[in-house]
Amino acid sequence: MSTFVLIHGAGDVAWSWHLVAAALRTKGHDVVAPDLPSEDDGKGLPEYADAVAEAVGDRRDLVIVGHSFGGFTAPLAAERLNADQLVLVTAMIPKPGEPPADWWANTGYRRAADKQAALDGGLTGNDDPYVCYYQDVPRELAEQAMARSRGQSETPMNAPWPLDAWPDVPTRFVLCTEDRFFPAAFMREVVADRLGVVPEEIAAGHCVSLSRPKELAALLG
Repeated sequence: MSTFVLIHGAGDVAWSWHLVAAALRTKGHDVVAPDLPSEDDGKGLPEYADAVAEAVGDRRDLVIVGHSFGGFTAPLAAERLNADQLVLVTAMIPKPGEPPADWWANTGYRRAADKQAALDGGLTGNDDPYVCYYQDVPRELAEQAMARSRGQSETPMNAPWPLDAWPDVPTRFVLCTEDRFFPAAFMREVVADRLGVVPEEIAAGHCVSLSRPKELAALLG
């Protein structure tokens, strides 16, 4: 059995993984889901990776999973902890030396999001989080997620991503075909360009850990 290390996105909390964690535990896996110091202006990506490493402790047989902005922290943790596998779930994929704040322009995100919004009547990138992020999450669960959301410091956004190369860890990508934040067509291009792998796809929106937790857990392990 594996230990799954579940890393949340920007301004989020470990709670967002609780349904996936439960599904993984029913299969006999161990699960670690730390809260990152997202609101602390004194901490950046290296400190986020520190928080992950501290939560993992001496556990082994690690599968590091990063969601959304967690894609910048997950590879750092995977390299530091000698993980067996790295899985990015509808996540940002960094390049060496790239500050997260530059990722949007470097990948052509705005052009792609605007194009998709024109096709779907403004659903993609909608200002209403229940439309853009939580459209397929049960409303009560989405409201709980919104109530738990936190601020996100700009500190990790502006420092270069510290690795010189992608870690030597087998890497998978889970693409959400109904994502209204990171459109599927856009993410397929980013995954091909930056990872050179074919993503695994799941019919879900951006917050797949809440909308399709059992299906996501099945993909993970």
